[in-house]
Amino acid sequence: MTAMAERPATGGTGRPVAAPATVTGTTPSAAARYVFGGIRLALGWIFLWAFLDKTFGLGHETESANAWVNGGSPTKGFLSFGATGPFQGFYQDIAGAAWADWLFMIGLAGIAVALLLGIGLRIAAVTGGLLYVLMWTVVLPPENNIFMDDHLINAALLAGLALIAAGDTLGLGRWWASLPVVKQNPWLK
Repeated sequence: MTAMAERPATGGTGRPVAAPATVTGTTPSAAARYVFGGIRLALGWIFLWAFLDKTFGLGHETESANAWVNGGSPTKGFLSFGATGPFQGFYQDIAGAAWADWLFMIGLAGIAVALLLGIGLRIAAVTGGLLYVLMWTVVLPPENNIFMDDHLINAALLAGLALIAAGDTLGLGRWWASLPVVKQNPWLK
């Protein structure tokens, strides 16, 4: 080695200059992974409960007589009577439409399964985030703030969970990512 390579870089100032740091990735601590895995499961339960209650009328938000399996509409009540603000007319027009009911219920079930199993989090984040934003637009402005509410926070949280691969902890995310079809189509992660 030459003498020049042994001397610290000075950047022309005569004082040593630290080498630029390179970041190749960070691994969250075990505690952080479990916290975010738990948040993923909690959000999955929210979607699953909404699906089950609207399907079977478990009596929490949906009475048995209004259950989807008993001919009720999962979208009619809230969109007909709860919609306010600039999109009120739009939501009241689609309230109770069969296509809206089916899309809503398939979305709830699919997002719930993805979050609970820790698979397909990218798709769940996009579709769940879209569903949360749409639900936010049903009641504008929000009751307790001029624009911010839990729907927007949960939409952002879903994106974050997908970005940090939260399905790898307390879920099947690593196994899912190792499947050939997922390796060939990373958007399925």
